[in-house]
Amino acid sequence: MKCGLCRPREGPLQAQRLKFVPDDEDFARARSIVERLDRAGYAAFFAGGCVRDMLLGRKPKDYDIASGAPPERVQELFENTKAVGKEFGVILVVLEGSSYEVAAFRSETGYSDGRRPDEISFADITQDARRRDFTINGMYYSPLTGRLIDSVGGEKDLENRLLRTIGNPVERFREDHLRLIRAIRFAARLEMQIEGKTENALKALAHLITRVTPERLCDELRIILTDRAPGQAVRLMDRMGLLTEIFPELGAARGCEQPENFHPEGDVLTHTLLTVEKLGPHPDFEVAMAALLHDVGKPPASRECPKRFPEHERIGAERTRKICRRLRVTKRETDRIAWLVKRHMYFKDAHHMKDSTLRRLFAEDGFEQLCRVAHADAMASWGRTDHIDYVLKKRDELSAEELKPEPLINGHDLLAAGCRPGPEIGQILDHVFDLQLEGDIATRREALKEALQYAGRIGANRNED
Repeated sequence: MKCGLCRPREGPLQAQRLKFVPDDEDFARARSIVERLDRAGYAAFFAGGCVRDMLLGRKPKDYDIASGAPPERVQELFENTKAVGKEFGVILVVLEGSSYEVAAFRSETGYSDGRRPDEISFADITQDARRRDFTINGMYYSPLTGRLIDSVGGEKDLENRLLRTIGNPVERFREDHLRLIRAIRFAARLEMQIEGKTENALKALAHLITRVTPERLCDELRIILTDRAPGQAVRLMDRMGLLTEIFPELGAARGCEQPENFHPEGDVLTHTLLTVEKLGPHPDFEVAMAALLHDVGKPPASRECPKRFPEHERIGAERTRKICRRLRVTKRETDRIAWLVKRHMYFKDAHHMKDSTLRRLFAEDGFEQLCRVAHADAMASWGRTDHIDYVLKKRDELSAEELKPEPLINGHDLLAAGCRPGPEIGQILDHVFDLQLEGDIATRREALKEALQYAGRIGANRNED
């Protein structure tokens, strides 16, 4: 076996000049790493996604470098390094505050945990390509000579918009189960068709996605749902059998019928997929998750009342919290996503709401997100958004000060006025703030007077009970 320390031979490897080369400091720093490795006698190339992006004429997000240099030698050649994956031949080189992954050419065997190889060995560039996931990610480029090296047919697949695994797709997906959903990400982002054998393997092995750690899975979902085509990605996940493996709660949405006068598009799952699609490109993660899960409460809500979904927002919010906890979504994001699900029908009665109710909603940090979810929901059903337009019109009529006025009194004021500490304090403040938003009170004196009167009514009611 070749040690990979020499420069690769030409032979059957394709080599040609790249179509697009960035010209910026990030590229220059990455190039300098390749140049130093080359001067030390080691073959070194940009590898993987950055090469794919440059072939597409896009600026790479980052530059990964594959080299014939052992990790110990990389650490000797560069002053600032981090051994992030030294056991896998990977060293992080830090230049001017930017980090670049330098990985040794290697082959891998055995993936007993469905994530990491059991054994690695240093290899040559051809063997290094064979261990990678998809052909479009198996190409190499020399920034010193301007040559592309492609032994797996990645350039042709990229031109044909065809996503194909390198080698046997069943083996590639069994090696790292996360590749199942990475296939969705690349296909949706790059508008690619999944090659037949790759698609068959993906469908057959979709159940393995549940073995991926929640953190890794959530990271991938975060990228997919905030990318250029989240709707297309979610539809593809459904077609490949991944959607209900990741979100089993959505399984019951398929075939859950809805009243045709409100939902001519079809059942709950059809509506859900269409809602995500109607978000358009690059929604934020909380909005995308809320759109995906906004009707997750409908199937259980419809069991006793088919085609009618009493309290499905509340049920959906509870289910959403469980799903987010399962996926290790942060608490802050979970709270917001559940809030959006619980409130997604809030605008339907907007014409009948008091001004104070609307103004309290305007003051919520998640108001803009709620509008986006509600708009996508409406466009995915009967297509009418007059209720949302009404809310936005009412909002636009208010000044910035009116949208988020400072409360006239606070809890300290109530305690100083003689109110007893307890949960009633919040209830009193909410009541007084509503009156302030309605314009019924305008001064601190009026607010305190109303607060004490309301506190007395609460106390009287409590004594009667």
